[in-house]
Amino acid sequence: MAGPGYGKRTTPCQLPGTNHDFAHLPPREAAIAAYLDRLPDGADISVKTLAKQLLYGQCALGTALNRIQQAGHLRRGRECVTADDGSSRWITRTWFTRTARDDDWWAAFARGDAPRPQAARPTRSRAHILLAALGRTAPVLSLSQTDCATLAPLVTDWFERGATEDDVLRALTTGLPTPVHHPAALVRNRLTSKLPPPPTPRPPLRVLECANCGAPGRPETLPGGRCSACRGERVPAQPPAPLPAPTVHDHAAQIRAAMSRRRQERAHT
Repeated sequence: MAGPGYGKRTTPCQLPGTNHDFAHLPPREAAIAAYLDRLPDGADISVKTLAKQLLYGQCALGTALNRIQQAGHLRRGRECVTADDGSSRWITRTWFTRTARDDDWWAAFARGDAPRPQAARPTRSRAHILLAALGRTAPVLSLSQTDCATLAPLVTDWFERGATEDDVLRALTTGLPTPVHHPAALVRNRLTSKLPPPPTPRPPLRVLECANCGAPGRPETLPGGRCSACRGERVPAQPPAPLPAPTVHDHAAQIRAAMSRRRQERAHT
């Protein structure tokens, strides 16, 4: 495993695994991609570490990883992450996907626009469990099995907006009237009327890098994960930068002084 925060990162919305996921790759690349697919998130997939685990040298692995990247299964780059204390730092990332992606998908992923998978719901959801245990915190709010199943989607709305179990319990149990005649009706009313606003979406800060030279760039300038220079394309020459104003003024003064001296020389001849 890599250090905390580093290593392999799996991208969202992959198709279920099959025996033919990497059949479009050459045999060596297919074997390496299948190995990477089986590794958990956070695994060290650097060339040096893979060379210790697989029957290939570092040079062969570097070539294979570049081909896997060109096929759309891999991208390298950096991502800004926020720690618990609010501080931010840039982390080196290597993103892997079993399902091959084109350059447009990777560009959307870098912007944070790639679709996210729907989480499978357990038989008893987090919301259902909270409601079923509500009577332990406030006995007057004890709910039936049917009440819990009916009200669970309302609690899920709170969780999707960033609320914690403590936030929900506080909203449901603070300042209860005496007596409580209809627990389910009171819980429904509070879950609806006190629902917090949706959080402001915060797009991820990601930068993709060239697989060969590591130069950062916009996704559209890195088709297949490589920059134009590493693809062998000629980069158009950039026009020279304009001179700063003080330099222009100095040159103009020198020209005027030279012209004045020449006029004076002509007047004496």
